[in-house]
Amino acid sequence: MGTSQSREGREFTDSDSDYDEQDQEEVEDEYQDAQTHSQPHSHSTQLDEVDAKLKALKLKYPSSSSSPSQPLPKNSVKLYLHIGGNTPNAKWILSDKRTFYTFVKIEEDDEDEDEQNDAAQGPWILKVGSKIRARVSTELQLKMFGDQRRVDFVSNGVWALKFPTDEAYRKFVTEFQDHTFENVYGLSPTEENKIKVYGKEFIGWVKPEAADDSVWEDASEDGFRKSPEPYRSRGDLMEEFEEAANGGIQTLTLGALDNSFLVNDTGFHVYRNFDKGIRKGVDVKFEGGNLREETPNKALLMRAETNMMLMSPLNNGKPHASKLHQLDIETGKIVTEWKFEKDGADITMRDITNDTKGSQLDPSESTFLGLDDNRLCQWDMRDRKGIVQNIATASSPVLHWSQGHQFSRGTNFQCFATTGDGSIVVGSLDGKIRLYSKTSMRQAKTAFPGLGSPITSVDVTFDGKWVLGTTDTYLVLICTLFTDKDGKTKTGFGGRMGNRIGAPRLLKLTPLDSHLAGTTNKFHGGHFSWVTENGKQERHLVATVGKFSVIWDFQQVKNSAHECYRNQEGLKSCYCYKIILKDESIIESRFMHDKFADSDSPEAPLVVATPMKVSSISMSGRRTG
Repeated sequence: MGTSQSREGREFTDSDSDYDEQDQEEVEDEYQDAQTHSQPHSHSTQLDEVDAKLKALKLKYPSSSSSPSQPLPKNSVKLYLHIGGNTPNAKWILSDKRTFYTFVKIEEDDEDEDEQNDAAQGPWILKVGSKIRARVSTELQLKMFGDQRRVDFVSNGVWALKFPTDEAYRKFVTEFQDHTFENVYGLSPTEENKIKVYGKEFIGWVKPEAADDSVWEDASEDGFRKSPEPYRSRGDLMEEFEEAANGGIQTLTLGALDNSFLVNDTGFHVYRNFDKGIRKGVDVKFEGGNLREETPNKALLMRAETNMMLMSPLNNGKPHASKLHQLDIETGKIVTEWKFEKDGADITMRDITNDTKGSQLDPSESTFLGLDDNRLCQWDMRDRKGIVQNIATASSPVLHWSQGHQFSRGTNFQCFATTGDGSIVVGSLDGKIRLYSKTSMRQAKTAFPGLGSPITSVDVTFDGKWVLGTTDTYLVLICTLFTDKDGKTKTGFGGRMGNRIGAPRLLKLTPLDSHLAGTTNKFHGGHFSWVTENGKQERHLVATVGKFSVIWDFQQVKNSAHECYRNQEGLKSCYCYKIILKDESIIESRFMHDKFADSDSPEAPLVVATPMKVSSISMSGRRTG
């Protein structure tokens, strides 16, 4: 289920000077294991004969012990390759003792390397000798080791560059970050352009070292005196239950009361909630409606978890739906099919969610929120006079657009979530994260700039102090706290944050884990653990990528003294996590409601769903380090 601690971050044991001949031969012999076609060793005798003849000529060569070494070429680096994956035999090997890197521009369809030059209009490319050629982007999963003058990255394997000096290391990191910015925004990486993109209030996005980090310091509950060791192995995770799910699972919907649900294309599986996880109950086939032809991909519990709203995408494959099915959970029947309509015209929605983080527990709940590319609204199942519609006599029930706003263009909303008081956070295609107060959907109180990657999922803590955005290659954690002009502490949902905004923090996989997860697998469904009560704090964050369920300790991420943040440049990135490994791609990973935490663990169990199985994993209260 878990994974062992990798050797990826270990320091290299070689010196920074040129190797002597014996050292080079040893490294080359070791590197043979990584070659597709190994070179035979039978040439050694011939090489000895040539070497003897050269020595007989008494040619004079500079000696490293008696004269200065030859100057290193421009942008000189040592290139290493990681082999063995995450097995006990994993190791770094020297791929190229003395090579160099370059950043060049090239047209997307230009394969003629002679045509590469800085004046080209295409994206920036990183080249390392003849072995690496990759587009500069976050997909390289670059990880910095400033104390080792080293960076690791992924490009058809896991590689590392070792730099001869601190200056050379810093030069590469600066160039990489600048070229990433230019590849994303098409602008030169000047401070003026960065402020143009991010906004002058968000200095932390431009210069993280100049940001107000006091919000992170103040957030510490117990303020670790000592940063924990890397938080990656399975450690104190324990799989309590694992049961067959009968295949076809589309979505995991956890309840805070007695039951949770797995929805597939023919019905849903009911699971009983316990303090050790969920256990399978009964299978229910859909009755009524046409859900057998429309596979639901979104399920929303309502009315004290007695009803479920099911949304299916349109047939053209786009993630938009023009209607909803309302399911009575007790009978398994579709009691109505709702239409989305505004001003007499049919419209679509791409996502739905509850009015607040705990409103699914309200037995009288009749409203919920909807989101489309350029729409944010509240839907009401009652008629305009405030009376619940008579489903039995309504020929075509229409949801009432209770409140909201239809933006003219350009918002490109993708996902949203709500706080405990009904404030709304929305993630967008351009990476922006907007905060709306519970009283107005027309204008965001705060709009955090994007970092170049679309937000595919978003979550927020019950108290609204923390927002978690998911992108394909990383998660971004933002603190919404600020102090207003009167000295009061507020969140960005309730007022404009001004310029005292802490820089965001990134949650990433190490290059090795990213490579093991697979280049085609992307992060999805990042969530906080689940609380619905004031005064309680979420303890963990979880996201899914491929066969990995990845768990971060929330308190550890907030700890500015954490080991991960040492010797980093730019936005702080946390690489300490636990991994749960399954034997097939994971659909979703979610923590159960806080009420199901037992005496052995302050955290509720984690539920992990794959197409064929559902597992419950408990976490002990023991903290490493």
